[in-house]
Amino acid sequence: MTNVSSSSSSVNKSSWRLKSVVTLALTLLTSSQSILIVWSKRAGKYEYSVTTANFSVEALKCALSLAALSRIWKREGVTEDNRLTTSFDEVSVYPIPALLYLVKNLLQYYIFAYVDAPAYQILKNLNIISTGVLYRIILKRKLSEIQWAAFILLCAGCTTAQLNASSDRVLQTPFQGWMMAIIMALLSGFAGVYTEAIIKKRPSRNINVQNFWLYIFGMIFNLVAICVQDYDAVMNKGFFHGYSFITVCMILNHALSGIAVSMVMKYADNIVKVYSTSVAMLLTAIVSVFLFGFHLSLAFFLGSTVVSVSVYLHSIGKPQK
Repeated sequence: MTNVSSSSSSVNKSSWRLKSVVTLALTLLTSSQSILIVWSKRAGKYEYSVTTANFSVEALKCALSLAALSRIWKREGVTEDNRLTTSFDEVSVYPIPALLYLVKNLLQYYIFAYVDAPAYQILKNLNIISTGVLYRIILKRKLSEIQWAAFILLCAGCTTAQLNASSDRVLQTPFQGWMMAIIMALLSGFAGVYTEAIIKKRPSRNINVQNFWLYIFGMIFNLVAICVQDYDAVMNKGFFHGYSFITVCMILNHALSGIAVSMVMKYADNIVKVYSTSVAMLLTAIVSVFLFGFHLSLAFFLGSTVVSVSVYLHSIGKPQK
């Protein structure tokens, strides 16, 4: 009896430790994402090509997915569910979400012409609304009254955080910044719902196989973006021109963030994502005070608190099956 209880205690401790590590990793990655993008600028502009940075992120994620698959193949062998097949039915579903993520990820760089890092961290939560509404429309998934109320709170929190008492302008973020944030939320929501629909279509399929094809098409579309937008600059100055240590850290951050989210889904739960999002907003604001001279106003503090509460309510308000 003693051995059983001590064994159970050991498992619980190990589980708690793993959950803590995953939570900490996701919080740090989430909070540093916008800071690294802003920090990678020089004199208010990017010296590197954002399309090559985006391509590098997709290539790194693809390599990490392939490395994970290699480990699975060594441990379990090649099976029907973890085999990299190139059939049209298998591959043809991935270009749409890859294209949506491409546009969303590129907008992520340009939105910082209109918002600062803390404002971006708050506005990014608008994708909860777009995802929820698209779940309802596309996947016919019901939303509870609490979740609808959380959406209203989220809008109120985002707006409150942007109130500007020291200027003639009511909101700190201009119209262009709001429009880009809304477009990014819609793109992220639609891509997320579409990707989930693909995964649910064949739930036994290994997630790394699905990620691999998503990232392959992401690389292809980013190559097209490089040719259209930065071909001359890349050919004349080189692919990695303008890259700094901060740029490399930013690319690593973007690549590892996706892995951290998948680890949360596997080893922790959705509440971990909620707490990580809430703490990340506060951390981003505090770090931005020292790095970029950000003014931590009462409106921002109240707005971010309301956003955190709305994210929590949305998480616990899922309809009971």
